[in-house]
Amino acid sequence: MAVVAASGPYRERWAIAAMITVAIAISYLDRQTLPWAIKYIEADISIGNQTKAFLDSAFLATYGLMYLGGGWLLDRVGTRCGFLAIMIFWSLACASHGVAGGIAALVVSRLLLGIGKGGGFPAATRAIAEWFPPERRAAAMGLVNAGTAVGAVVAPPLIAGILAYGHWFDLASWRWVFFITGGFGLAWALWWFLTYRTPAGDVVSAGEDAGLAPTVAMLLARREVRGLVGAKFLSDGAWYFYLFWLPKYLFEAHGFDLKQAATIGWIPYAASGVGSLCGGWLSSRLLSAGRSVDAARKIALGLSAACMPWVMLAPATASVAAVIGIFSLAFFGQQSWSTLVMTLPTDLAPRSALGRLAGLVGLGGAFGGIVMGQAAGWTLDAGLGYAPVLTVAATLHLIAFALICRSIPRISPLSFTRKVVP
Repeated sequence: MAVVAASGPYRERWAIAAMITVAIAISYLDRQTLPWAIKYIEADISIGNQTKAFLDSAFLATYGLMYLGGGWLLDRVGTRCGFLAIMIFWSLACASHGVAGGIAALVVSRLLLGIGKGGGFPAATRAIAEWFPPERRAAAMGLVNAGTAVGAVVAPPLIAGILAYGHWFDLASWRWVFFITGGFGLAWALWWFLTYRTPAGDVVSAGEDAGLAPTVAMLLARREVRGLVGAKFLSDGAWYFYLFWLPKYLFEAHGFDLKQAATIGWIPYAASGVGSLCGGWLSSRLLSAGRSVDAARKIALGLSAACMPWVMLAPATASVAAVIGIFSLAFFGQQSWSTLVMTLPTDLAPRSALGRLAGLVGLGGAFGGIVMGQAAGWTLDAGLGYAPVLTVAATLHLIAFALICRSIPRISPLSFTRKVVP
């Protein structure tokens, strides 16, 4: 597949990718505030397992819907203005948690946070498509997706430090967790506003028709799109369970305290960052070695999915070190997988529909997280423990991989017939 030459110099492209990586790091730092601070929040606001599941679901519901809405917004206003508005909104929503006085206020803050964050990955995907040719996008998305690990790695020690020492102005330390992380996002928004520009000539596949404008209905009519959305539903169901419930699991099942959270709680998230880079690197390496896009993506996806089933051993493992190792392998595989699934929309959709497709994929993932989160809350309150839900989560990536292979026999650009009406 021929490629139009990139308009921006090499260093500029990777500087843009690095800036987007920082945004995603802030996003995942924000997401970890509630899970890691929850024990301290409970001193002021009572939060049980089902209530926590409801708070997570409130975030994921608006996150998923706005994932699609954010894609639509970006297709309308462009990457520069869209990403700026998205970051400002989610940063203010994050800070609003710090003024919550009860469950209702926390629910509102979670809903608003989901609205803001829903546009983050569609914006990142669109920016990468604007600046990178197809054979470099997986590697670039690997760097961007590594931002999820950076944010999650920073979260435990940073939040632990704020919780231990942040008692300024007679406010509870958990409130400062949200104020400070929200401030990071506002600082990034200023950086983006002063720095980012849309390249003069987008990096697109030769022959790609910018006039094509498939609707959401047209996208969903394709089995390839439905399969990708379904696979994201399954795999992100497992991922959001790990992301939102791992701290609580470590606190309850293994007696973690704040010191342990700060010293070793970050390790699985660091492994996820390595996985992000490895998944993108492997796929790009296979392409450079002459493999087709289809083979390069699916080989890397299959190896990523193979890392996941081992997590079902965690409930029967007494050693904290072994449990951390098991989750580290799962986090490595998940984020390697995620990098590749985030790249697939750029392989399948024309640029005019890239935001919509990325949004649909994210919507599927968010609602998968809602289902798994609710199942976790019910299972724990029923006294069944973590073993059943961990066993289910361990199988979901394998099922998702089988679904991708069946619904997308060959990964290649999809064709659509509807044209934009002048």
